[in-house]
Amino acid sequence: MEPSAPTTPSEPQLTHTVENGVATVVISNPAKRNAMTAGMWSSLPGLLDELAADPSVRVLVLTGSGDTFCAGADISSLRGPGEDPQALAVGAEEALAAFPKPTLAVVRGYCVGGGSQLAAACDLRFAAEGALFGVTPAKLGIVYPAASTRRLAALVGPATAKYLLFSGELIDAERALRTGLVDEVLPAPELGKRAAEFTRILTTRSQLTQCAAKEFAAGRTDRDAYWTEQARGSGDTAEGVAAFLERRTPRFEWSV
Repeated sequence: MEPSAPTTPSEPQLTHTVENGVATVVISNPAKRNAMTAGMWSSLPGLLDELAADPSVRVLVLTGSGDTFCAGADISSLRGPGEDPQALAVGAEEALAAFPKPTLAVVRGYCVGGGSQLAAACDLRFAAEGALFGVTPAKLGIVYPAASTRRLAALVGPATAKYLLFSGELIDAERALRTGLVDEVLPAPELGKRAAEFTRILTTRSQLTQCAAKEFAAGRTDRDAYWTEQARGSGDTAEGVAAFLERRTPRFEWSV
């Protein structure tokens, strides 16, 4: 399914679809530029667990409804009693970063505050021309979470991370591309088509390769023997070589 600008439900919520191996999760809070409410933050980890356990899901796309990705946290929903708002956001971010299959943020419009946290927690980010990115805790006197700060610095480098965190200023998609915050920038009408094309490619590749690479790239060092054993028993290598020699599309069978 092509992740073009999704339709907009009226109530704040996360919606999702699964089609052709691609799960698409849509952030929707139209009255507040898709800002995340406390309920949306708290529901995301469970939804991700459900999709991770679905063998038909090979790739996850995160996007926003309409012409905006996510303008951060819905502050009004976080002022009442209950769980610490920052803990909710960090829990959702960590659940997204830990999703075992490839993840892609498809960004239109504003990607600010908590929206940037979610986008940075994805493996890859494609953005439309005109998208705006910002990390804004300095505007609210908030200490940005340690794990989120380290993830941002690993993505864009310490200098750019400090620029974003110290100033709270927004940067455009072209600067985000130069700094490594996004991987591709496309004209808005072409973004959905490109995202659909790329996720289709990912669904045809070896999930064994993808999942192992995701762990290694994240710095995990205690699973080398596990992945060696998985590779020996999977049959993916033999299938990949056979498909190459026979000039056909491989049929990889290993799954999470």
